[in-house]
Amino acid sequence: MGGKLLIVGFGPGSVDHMTKRAREAIEESDVIIGYKTYIELVRDLIAGKEIISTGMTEEVSRAQAAVKWAERGKTVAVISSGDAGLYGMAGLVYEVLIEKGWTKDDPIEVEVIPGISAIHSCAALLGAPIMHDACTISLSDHLTPWELIEKRLEAAAAADFVIALYNPKSGRRTRQIVEAQRILLRHRSPETPVGLVKSAYRERQQIVLTDLAHMLDHEIGMLTTVIIGNSTTFVHDGLMITPRGYQRKYHLTAAVQPLKPHERLRKEAEPWALEQTKPLNGGPVLEPTSEPETERPRVSLPSASLPLSASSAPLPAAARQAKESGSAIPPVQTEGNRPMAAKEVAEDALAALTHRSMRPVPVLFEAAVSPGVANKQFTPEQLIVLAEVVGPDGKMTYTPDHYMKIERLTEDPAGLTARLVAAGLTVMPVGEVLTVKACDFCDGEKKDAIPYAEELARRLGGMTLPKELKLGVNGCGMACYGAVREDIGIVYRKGKFDLFLGGKTVGRNAHPGQLVAEGIPKEEIITVIADIIEYYKEHGHPNERFHKFFARVKQIGPFRHEEATAAAAVETAACGD
Repeated sequence: MGGKLLIVGFGPGSVDHMTKRAREAIEESDVIIGYKTYIELVRDLIAGKEIISTGMTEEVSRAQAAVKWAERGKTVAVISSGDAGLYGMAGLVYEVLIEKGWTKDDPIEVEVIPGISAIHSCAALLGAPIMHDACTISLSDHLTPWELIEKRLEAAAAADFVIALYNPKSGRRTRQIVEAQRILLRHRSPETPVGLVKSAYRERQQIVLTDLAHMLDHEIGMLTTVIIGNSTTFVHDGLMITPRGYQRKYHLTAAVQPLKPHERLRKEAEPWALEQTKPLNGGPVLEPTSEPETERPRVSLPSASLPLSASSAPLPAAARQAKESGSAIPPVQTEGNRPMAAKEVAEDALAALTHRSMRPVPVLFEAAVSPGVANKQFTPEQLIVLAEVVGPDGKMTYTPDHYMKIERLTEDPAGLTARLVAAGLTVMPVGEVLTVKACDFCDGEKKDAIPYAEELARRLGGMTLPKELKLGVNGCGMACYGAVREDIGIVYRKGKFDLFLGGKTVGRNAHPGQLVAEGIPKEEIITVIADIIEYYKEHGHPNERFHKFFARVKQIGPFRHEEATAAAAVETAACGD
């Protein structure tokens, strides 16, 4: 039985601006999944439902949880403010589904429910700033390289787009908005109108109208959308307005227009258009202005080694005149003295883009590297290989879990992994995964449990889970390695295993795991542990630690959770009494 995924954009946050379909989708859902702030915005609509809320940067876990619940036959609403398809959750949910082999013919039904995006809600509060061509650019470089964001800013600024900046600034990201202003000032007048809207249509809504030169004098944060006007945008009585361009064909104050309705869309009435042939009423044909070569810089497409952005050279005279008069700016691409055809420009752009896309893209390679589960000794040869793999620009960190965490940018993560494995090293993923920790079994003297620790690492190590989970293995009843304090701990004693669940190693309320079973036969321990971890993977909420999961579900297989009892208070007499 397949469930249903409703990917809901509920608009700015106010109920008045939520669509009827968005309300219905939330109300008909069994499970609501979203960022904590978004959950609070729809709290009145979700009483009595299963709610999964996670923090910022945990979008993937939300998408995975949504798919998991839909696979169980539930109707799931994945909520986003604004529009779910614009910097929202729609694309990510589809990506997770596709990784699982989903198609439209599968039982899980998917519906994307649009909402009012920030660019539109903020524009409405400012006046009408996006009446002409506009674009959105996120300044967050957590997922997009800053070099690429710079290119997009440069291109949008040079092309005279109205620009909406999302995620302009946060507590840690402060330079991006400064760099964006610097790039825009190369192409726009300092007096260009700028609107800053924070928390549109919410209780703490703030609206500031300023200009490009002074935009940084005002508060800008993650809840702010920055809208930057184009060369024609103006301010009137506190409103930011970008003309659509009707004045090119219409007299806005005249009752009778010079062009009749059937004449307004003729090619002759559009001297700026590519297909212009002859003017209306026998007037002169508009030809490109003949100018000295020094005033007509060649704007050629960049090579693959250069940023894809427009030239920062001054506009030619014809373009300046057209810009000042409000008419369209004629193209300035030339090949020698011959204007380049639009088709040639497009073909060159496609060729440059294709060439760049063929180059390997560096990725961040992260791994946990160790000599093995039981072995704690690196050889000198292994350390040399490890240092070479990390390289001068990478990072290597020793962890309390007896492995080296390595990080570096590379175009060949598979090749690096192969080098490490060839040196006899164990390579595991890091992050929200299962880590198997084991003692050194007294340098191999108490070695009976080693095969089970190694098999657990081989079968389960690196498994993706709702939250990082550590499985500790001790080879004798002394348990000196501390397995009983881990999320899951097993202790080998008298030829069998004791099982501890729900330990917590840090915090003021740190505690050992609960002893839930003694004397588990060694030939059964792999299956027992695998069943526990699979149950946690299937039913755990995103970012939910194992000890909290165990307390919530109360029972995992035959193992029941019991609340820890507080130690009895013991009164002691003061010294000398």
